Amino acid sequence: MNYPTPRQSIAEMVRYQPNLSVKKSGRIIRLSANEGAFGPSPKAKKILSSVADEMHRYPEEDPATLAEAIGMKYNLDPSKMVFGCGSDELIMATCLAYLGPEDEAIHSQYGFIMYPMSVKVAGGIPVAAPDSNFKVNVDAILERITERTRIVFLANPNNPTGSYLSRTEVARLHREMPENILLVIDSAYAEFVVRNDYSDGSDLVDKSDNVVMLRTFSKLYAMAGLRLGWAYAPSHVINALQVVKQPFGANRVAVEAAIAALDDHDFIAKSVEHNTFWQPWTATELEKLGLTCLPSVTNFLMVRFPDAVGFTAQDAGEYLSNRGILTRGMSGYGAPEYLRLSIGTEEEMRIVVNTISSFFNHAR
Repeated sequence: MNYPTPRQSIAEMVRYQPNLSVKKSGRIIRLSANEGAFGPSPKAKKILSSVADEMHRYPEEDPATLAEAIGMKYNLDPSKMVFGCGSDELIMATCLAYLGPEDEAIHSQYGFIMYPMSVKVAGGIPVAAPDSNFKVNVDAILERITERTRIVFLANPNNPTGSYLSRTEVARLHREMPENILLVIDSAYAEFVVRNDYSDGSDLVDKSDNVVMLRTFSKLYAMAGLRLGWAYAPSHVINALQVVKQPFGANRVAVEAAIAALDDHDFIAKSVEHNTFWQPWTATELEKLGLTCLPSVTNFLMVRFPDAVGFTAQDAGEYLSNRGILTRGMSGYGAPEYLRLSIGTEEEMRIVVNTISSFFNHAR
């Protein structure tokens, strides 16, 4: 039978499938997608009804009011911002704008899986640089740069490992890269970091011509369902992304909710303080059960389970799912012995720890 077929690189790909389904009814504890523990800001929820009468109108292609609000909050230049349907759209747009056939883009071994997928969709070649103990290795990235390299993707903090590179190390990576290569710093989890040696990358954008910083309203601001991301970049990069990305990628409801969320200082402080306490608490409790948690500065943990039959990460993920607790398996990242789980509410984290303890008792 003859029928249209996609190009070979697409036909060989497996679609991105987050773990959002569960095998039971009733209460669900969804810790598989790094969503905010408390839901969105009350100010963001309050604004939604006021947008209802304007939903038949296309939004601004360049939401200036939101850019100004972000600029005020983070001391950034609003003219250097572009918005999209989540930062995922901007990752894809970057690949489409800067990669041709056989061009290469480097990502870390355990970097966000959307990087190599987007590179392939654009027709480029993803190149994985080995991590060092699940942490990005700057030297490994630099060693893999060739004359065909066009983009380097750096998730900082990194998803799914939770690790980060210091401001000094990121600056070294940028300094030792050729100037004709674009450094894309994905800082989706920046708001959760409480380290003095961390930078989200915006400082590099302001003093160079080849750096892009990506951010999102899906994590700390807990607006994943509204799909709103933004990039901070030099004007020539902004112009390239505007040509490639879909128009009206930032919908009217998301923009208005984001402006309100940026102003909800109490909610932001509450979310950061909650994560600062309950993330290490969860890691400590899981380690008491004999598990290993990778060091994390984010709102999630990557947890190693035993290799023994009946005690594996896959066994644990199945056990948790049957009890209404969703986690994310790491087989797609080449780490099948790990599960990633987000930090939910206090009640949810206590339930998760107790359920994992029950899993081990059951397995024995």
